[in-house]
Amino acid sequence: MGDLPLMELLSFAAAGIAVGLVAGILAGVFGIGGGAVMVPVFYQALGAIGVDESVRMHIAVGTSLAIIVPTSLRSFQAHYRRNAVDTALLKSFLIPVPAGVVLASLVAAAISSAGLRAIFGCIAIVVALRLLLNREHWRIGSEIPGNPVRAIVGLVLGFLSTLMGIGGGVLNNTFMTVFGRPMHQAVATSSGVGVLISIPGVLGYVWAGWGDPNLPLGSTGFVNWIAVACIIPVTMLAAPLGVRVAHAVSKRQLEIAFGIFLLIVAARFFFSLT
Repeated sequence: MGDLPLMELLSFAAAGIAVGLVAGILAGVFGIGGGAVMVPVFYQALGAIGVDESVRMHIAVGTSLAIIVPTSLRSFQAHYRRNAVDTALLKSFLIPVPAGVVLASLVAAAISSAGLRAIFGCIAIVVALRLLLNREHWRIGSEIPGNPVRAIVGLVLGFLSTLMGIGGGVLNNTFMTVFGRPMHQAVATSSGVGVLISIPGVLGYVWAGWGDPNLPLGSTGFVNWIAVACIIPVTMLAAPLGVRVAHAVSKRQLEIAFGIFLLIVAARFFFSLT
């Protein structure tokens, strides 16, 4: 029995390294924070090492949010120094986005693993279709609307991103660019949105999973700190490899590839529900 915690620790470390490698490369290729890649890959890894199905998806999402915290903080700091962030928009999100995170945490505490996979799959399909059908000239307007539209968008951003375990970049980038904002400003502002989502999101998933008897070794609620410690450094080392691949192909090819990847993930999640 004394070897069991050690074996579980080694299993988690191995899974974390594998996930960090895959997520880091794909995040570098697709130019995203990694959550949309990390959650499905980590979910599969947790299954491979025998984590209970009832908490597997929740841990994948909660741990992904914990990993996004340092990367989004670092990214936001770099973008802010370059004055690339739309600070007015970000300030208007200070209450709605965390409010959406709180609502998502309440849902996460009550929903089953299958329900969480279904939600991830549905949102992944919408994002995939947006990427596959994307056109540079698509515009809804030339100015980002004010409240109450902006507050509703912030609430939805926080809610959906927290349920998916992502930093909100894909969703916020879409919102800003369809209202005529340049992509570099959208990406910079999204790094700040990632901070607003990931920090309260981690606290929410810790609360939602507190005391669950099926939690694996090294977990506080639905956040596994062994995986966090293993994934972050490996992701940072692997991301430059993905960036090299990204520079070898066009932006449109990357959008199509990531869209197809998300459709495959959604299909696998829906297949697992049957």
